[in-house]
Amino acid sequence: MSVHNSVRKVTTHVLYEMKLKGEKIAMLTGYDFSMARILDQAGVDIILVGDSASNVMAGFETTLPITLDNMIYHAASVVRATSRALIVVDLPFGTYQGNSKKALASAVRIMKETGASAVKLEGGEEIIDSVERILSAGIPVMGHLGLTPQAIHKFGTYVVRATDNEEADKLIKDAQKLEKTGCFGIVLEKIPATLGEKVSGMLRIPTIGIGAGNKTDGQVLVVHDMLGITQEFSPRFLRRYHNLNAEISGAVKTYIEDVRSGDFPNDREQY
Repeated sequence: MSVHNSVRKVTTHVLYEMKLKGEKIAMLTGYDFSMARILDQAGVDIILVGDSASNVMAGFETTLPITLDNMIYHAASVVRATSRALIVVDLPFGTYQGNSKKALASAVRIMKETGASAVKLEGGEEIIDSVERILSAGIPVMGHLGLTPQAIHKFGTYVVRATDNEEADKLIKDAQKLEKTGCFGIVLEKIPATLGEKVSGMLRIPTIGIGAGNKTDGQVLVVHDMLGITQEFSPRFLRRYHNLNAEISGAVKTYIEDVRSGDFPNDREQY
């Protein structure tokens, strides 16, 4: 029997087992109770309470404005909805960079106030102190390399990262450092597929790709993008599995027509 079919609760150890057996890991973002319950019951392995909530839930242009309190609110909602998936929560911008004590305090708040399984941090060598301090408290940490959206003002663009040898070498070294430090997995975002394959083959811990090719150990997408709720975002790596934007819009328009015509509620729909 496959690993993902035989477990009641996905843990970091289950992810290791899945990588060892060559079973791909399915990860999606989730931000609220109702959606998270659907994802969990459908069998997704990891739900990432991403700081992408800043974009898809709050309407900001970048992930930078979302606060720790916002992330805790979303994460607690997701945890209440789930029983099987591993819940990973992004530490938002400004809660861990350059200050490992603040990083630990932020991670502790997330774990205590949400009941989540782990936290995720963006960056490599420059945030190792924060990773080490969080791990020292027994809190699982997932890394994130390649395109790191919290550093968008540093990059100035969302183009593919690590296309040159220097940046690719740094990414490899950062991935190895994160593994050695104790991270249980790493998200690889928007890097060449050949590099995604190389890094995944070098590491014992699982890699989760988003625009990193099909040789990573798993994949992640923003659920609103994957379901076609958002329409403005169309990178090459995004596959839309539905067009809920059109379906929801159509349902709302029909509702409006029924209300205005007096058809809703009908005799069977009132007391």
